[in-house]
Amino acid sequence: MFPPPKKRRVGLVVALALIGERVESGFPEADFTLTLPKTLIDGRFELAADLSDTEGQKIEQEADGAWDAKDTVGVVGTYALNGDATKGTLALSGMYGRFKNTDDAREGMLRGAGQATGVTVAVPRKDFAEGGVTISCEVITQRRSGVEITYPTCAWADGNTAAAVAWTTQKNLTQDPADVDLAFSAKMTSQVRSETRKAIH
Repeated sequence: MFPPPKKRRVGLVVALALIGERVESGFPEADFTLTLPKTLIDGRFELAADLSDTEGQKIEQEADGAWDAKDTVGVVGTYALNGDATKGTLALSGMYGRFKNTDDAREGMLRGAGQATGVTVAVPRKDFAEGGVTISCEVITQRRSGVEITYPTCAWADGNTAAAVAWTTQKNLTQDPADVDLAFSAKMTSQVRSETRKAIH
């Protein structure tokens, strides 16, 4: 048998290169990172633990190889209300990099939160326009040590940053899920975004 003409191989390489260029061209520039400042929400929540080297690595591994995400770095931190976790907590789990499908990323983060062990989505997702982006929020209930707790979880995704934010206070832990103010939670999440998202240049 004769080997196939070389021009076919060249054509394939060129086609693949063009596809690669198209995929690459759709990514935004890397202009922002996601940080964990010492305090959040006007100083009310204080950083308790930076888990980026452990939990953040898991996020990076999940994103590795995704066609719509590049240069991802996981960022995970927990905060305590006025430094006292018994009064309230805030958990941020996200990443920064270059993202194409921000709607899918945002929805995926909420879906992941709702599929955790022992978790039930008590109030389904609602979308809010805050700070120039869409913020999606839902209410979650979770059983811990035989007690059911309630808390809102919100997520955003833009071209460079994406994160889910869950927060609790003594009041909302025992709230009826229907009474949780998701619009307020979206505003809080927008503030978290503005305080954690930092320009590179």
